Amino acid sequence: MGRPRENLDAWDYEDYKEGLKGTIYDAFTDLKGEYDYIILEGAGSPAEINLMAHDIVNMGMARLIDCPVMLVGDIDKGGVFASFAGTLDLLPDDRDRIKGFIINKFRGDYELLRPGLDMLKDITGLPTAGVIPYMDLRLDEEDTPSEHSVSMGNDVDIAVIYLPHISNFTDFDPLLYYPGINLRYVKRAEDIGNPDVIIIPGSKNTIGDLRILKRAGIADRIADFYNAGGYVVGVCGGYQMMGQKITDPAGVEEAGDTDGLGIFDAQTVFEQGKLTVNSKDVITEGRGMLSGLVGTEVSGYEIHMGRTFFTDGSSASRKGLLSLDASGRAMGTYLHGIFENNAFTAGLINNIRRTKGLEPIELEVDFRKKKEEQYDLLADTVRKNLDMDFIYSLLN
Repeated sequence: MGRPRENLDAWDYEDYKEGLKGTIYDAFTDLKGEYDYIILEGAGSPAEINLMAHDIVNMGMARLIDCPVMLVGDIDKGGVFASFAGTLDLLPDDRDRIKGFIINKFRGDYELLRPGLDMLKDITGLPTAGVIPYMDLRLDEEDTPSEHSVSMGNDVDIAVIYLPHISNFTDFDPLLYYPGINLRYVKRAEDIGNPDVIIIPGSKNTIGDLRILKRAGIADRIADFYNAGGYVVGVCGGYQMMGQKITDPAGVEEAGDTDGLGIFDAQTVFEQGKLTVNSKDVITEGRGMLSGLVGTEVSGYEIHMGRTFFTDGSSASRKGLLSLDASGRAMGTYLHGIFENNAFTAGLINNIRRTKGLEPIELEVDFRKKKEEQYDLLADTVRKNLDMDFIYSLLN
């Protein structure tokens, strides 16, 4: 329901899941009353037999609501036929519930694949309802960001710190729609190099990740980079790390005080309860990386625990969701999705370009529209390559 419930280890969680079934069923029932069709996405393999007794996301959920199941296999990794047949063998109690297969990420000639599909049907008695081709789509990664550099040029080099508990990493995808951007995720201090901007992203465990950055020498590298004239941006947890101290009196993450990076003259205090809200703000300070952006509206969403208090006038926006140091080289924000605001992002990039003697870019990017276009392409391609009559027969 959008709120954390408990912190549990794996053993305790296995026992705890049984009590969640009623909550899950009620949530499903609510959704069923609002929509014509509901697609349930599983997690990993449905045939993890060591976890089957307490499963609530795969066959356990299918049993709970008595729904048909399609098995989807990633042929790009290899072994898809063995995976399908082996999965069926390990799910004898659910054999009648499973209606067929879908192959995903296929590269190559369909006619060369066809004999395998025929043999699979002979072995299992089940049809393959579709073969989805491998697509070059610009969609959000689901679990973790790419660990590799993604380059649209080399005018502006941006290093994103790959935190062990990184969250909301899709915040930075909009940057790749602007020419001249080299975006890379770095895990080691020696890989940071000499970028134009360092970004510290959000974290599911801000204090824990901050301590890891210190042990790895990354915290010192960020501080040295900033003190030498570099630009540093912090989002949510990364923003909290940029202050003097993080205090956790209630033990929300790790009780006690933790020294921050010391870039902002600020302190963050963790409190019980997580703020989750869509927000808008207006930039009121225009210096450094925010030069020329006074009056620009930015929107996004907040999802964080803790409040940040400044001892100086570092707020750079009307509601205080953005902060800027005196030099204009350090910016922090609680707004996830801030780079989806074209005027803000183009302005920030152009300010960095000017410091390098590069001409500004003039580009209107409607990131939300571009993302919808990619989802439409995905939907059209899937529909084209699925036996939709078969799929609808299951739904009906």
